[in-house]
Amino acid sequence: MYQTILLAADGSDHSLRAVRHAIGLVKGEEKPHIDVVYVVDGEKSKTDVLHYGNTDVIQTKRKEQLMPVEDVLKEKNIPYEIHLKHGEPGPSIVKFANEGTYDCVVLGSRGLNQLQTMVLGSVSHKVAKRVECPVLIIK
Repeated sequence: MYQTILLAADGSDHSLRAVRHAIGLVKGEEKPHIDVVYVVDGEKSKTDVLHYGNTDVIQTKRKEQLMPVEDVLKEKNIPYEIHLKHGEPGPSIVKFANEGTYDCVVLGSRGLNQLQTMVLGSVSHKVAKRVECPVLIIK
């Protein structure tokens, strides 16, 4: 169906469901590839520094968060690459997606309520509105 997919993941249950759908989209393709993007926002970055103090420990903890996603990709023998970005998740994912050549962007939904969506805007909503290729949001 698609050859190159951008998967926005953070290691949550939502991103685990998203990786399974992404694999389904590239299954059977001649040269499938999934780029996994993990965006660390400023607040999370500050918290990590205060909590761990050591950048090596912080990097290890972030990689550990994505281990379940990596395990699924390895199990299915899907070529992948992980990209760690810093910034606000929505705009960072949009920028990364639009600078690449992806057939589809896949990401999980957090299911924010109406008030949160109106006031804050959700990452999935921002990505769906601004990415130039098809976007698949997994509930």
